[in-house]
Amino acid sequence: MIFENILLSLQSLKANKMRSLLTMLGIIIGISSVIAIVNVGSAVEKTVNESMSSFGASNIYANVSERGEQSGGGGMMMLRGPGGGARIRTGGANRLSGKTPTSSDLISDNMISELKEHFGDKISGVSLSLQGGQGRGQELELYANVSITGVNADYELSLNPVMLHGRFITDTDVENYSTVAVVSDRFVYNLFPGKDLESALGEQVKIFKEDKIEIYSIVGIYEYEQMGMGGLGVSDADTTTGFYIPLSIEKLKLVEKNYDSILIIGGNTQEVVALTDELTFYFNQLYFNNENWTVGVTNMASMLDSISETLRTITVAISAIAAISLLVGGIGIMNIMLVSVTERTREIGTRKAMGAKTFHIQMQFLTESVTVSLVGGIIGIILGNLLGMLVTPLMDATPTIDVPIIFLSFGFSMLIGTFFGMYPASKAAKLDPIEALRYE
Repeated sequence: MIFENILLSLQSLKANKMRSLLTMLGIIIGISSVIAIVNVGSAVEKTVNESMSSFGASNIYANVSERGEQSGGGGMMMLRGPGGGARIRTGGANRLSGKTPTSSDLISDNMISELKEHFGDKISGVSLSLQGGQGRGQELELYANVSITGVNADYELSLNPVMLHGRFITDTDVENYSTVAVVSDRFVYNLFPGKDLESALGEQVKIFKEDKIEIYSIVGIYEYEQMGMGGLGVSDADTTTGFYIPLSIEKLKLVEKNYDSILIIGGNTQEVVALTDELTFYFNQLYFNNENWTVGVTNMASMLDSISETLRTITVAISAIAAISLLVGGIGIMNIMLVSVTERTREIGTRKAMGAKTFHIQMQFLTESVTVSLVGGIIGIILGNLLGMLVTPLMDATPTIDVPIIFLSFGFSMLIGTFFGMYPASKAAKLDPIEALRYE
């Protein structure tokens, strides 16, 4: 009987195509909107997580902050410059009171050495970097824009570059204040067009800055990777790429040699949470007698969790707003089914007169209501996935299909059809057969 009712429902939809489409429109819009939003949200969340994970899932930030503040490596890092000016890197402490730590409050090179010795194999290294500003490599009319960064050898562990030729900055380079640089393949292509990448090793390049010219020898070439949408609308010739030099070269320009923040690379990604706790305890002991300053410790995993949770909350909130149209669609189904009951009153009377029971009539109209909702849901699922696949690439994310939301939408369509079809089906089943046969 159920199969027969489904066939009757499909025939009814086919006989009234326009009315059926308008009835399903609310369901189609609601389902497609929710699926598109969820798919786009999932794709963006995945892309953001992959992008941040590329910085190192085992990265742990330790930054100096005032006691009583919400500390934890906000991802910024500073070295103080001449006259107390701060050069922003990838870390930094909250200073709501405006206080400035003294040199003894900051993390020194000796403290970093003791940290490495204390934790041994539990950490792979301590990454340090110092932004050296913007510059331009130039050779006659050829040029290449660069962002100069002073780094130590362990910075390679956090950056994780794909080295095409040569090597990265070493401890020896830092200790000897070597004027060497690691450049991108795009830098070489722009400054030495037609030249083989490997043959560029050893070449001296002039970097023009606002107030001076610096000369470095190329010792390594890495593969440039565009991050996100940052390079859109910028030609290859004007693209700014990273230009890495020994940290000691940049530190020569500073009065303060100690650090606001350091980046610690864990030795085992799975133990990053436990290592974060150990580092927190270590720095608490180290700064126990410091009344004003302490060191907050946080890890990339907690940052990823926080970002993912925020993105999921936003996706759910927007999906809930879009789902309001499902309520409108359900009301549309109830309305059209009530009209259908009125139009088919004589048919209902005839069926009852021929022996159809109340249950049979109720199932007929309920099946029709569910069928209308399901067909609308299926169309909505298809449109939602297509819309998500079209929009996601525009947001520089990889298209994805959330399978659980498809099944959830399918089930929700059945629920809407059942809920909003109950009243019309019940009304049809309760019709008096004699009055129904006399209905004109």
